[in-house]
Amino acid sequence: MGCVMSASDTLFAERIAEEAGAALMALRTAGRLSGPVLGAEGDRIANRILCDAIQSERPADALLSEEEKDSAARLSASRVWIVDPLDGTREYSEGRDDWAVHVALAIDGVARIGAVGLPARGLIFSSGAPPAPAPANHPPRMLVSRTRPAEEALRVAGALGADIVPMGSAGAKAMAVVLGEADIYLHTGGQYEWDNAAPVAVAVAAGLHVSRVDGSAIRYNAANPYLPDLLICRPEWRDRVFQALA
Repeated sequence: MGCVMSASDTLFAERIAEEAGAALMALRTAGRLSGPVLGAEGDRIANRILCDAIQSERPADALLSEEEKDSAARLSASRVWIVDPLDGTREYSEGRDDWAVHVALAIDGVARIGAVGLPARGLIFSSGAPPAPAPANHPPRMLVSRTRPAEEALRVAGALGADIVPMGSAGAKAMAVVLGEADIYLHTGGQYEWDNAAPVAVAVAAGLHVSRVDGSAIRYNAANPYLPDLLICRPEWRDRVFQALA
């Protein structure tokens, strides 16, 4: 326990997220593939870039990737890289910009380092240098899934008088809160650790409230990587969100 992190880990996460994002943009811009075939190839290429880099440059660390077979060996590791090579495969294959690349380092179960790339927007976010907080929106803007908005999120939005903003990937939604483009991201439809580890690390570094919907902390590197729910919001909306959930 107690393995340390370093500035080099943050720079490493940023670099490989950018490399995977550049490869995804190049693949899509080439125009040779489309639809689900494009998405599948994007997943494969980005995963190989991230996993090869981690295994080569951080060989003592464990790895959990959406696109790799899981290994129970990671459960005894203090440092675990958690990656989603292409968060929002559907949005990527549809030519949209609300998809992301996630690279996180969890240390003793806590997402300490994260890099989230939004390649189609030319943006990279890092827990090492999060943007300065933007002014809150009034009424608040609340992010929901563009394909399957959760009932709880819609109920909370109604209680707060929030404007509902449909959006694609979890990373894109979380970074919209970081940027001040939205105020609340509430998800109760279930995710996996790779869906939110990197966004959580960046959101925490940016001073946002981050928790499960019951207010408890989010823990990573569990035997079952499924996470039922997530709340990322501006601190000034936290109490009212919990009141609406009660």
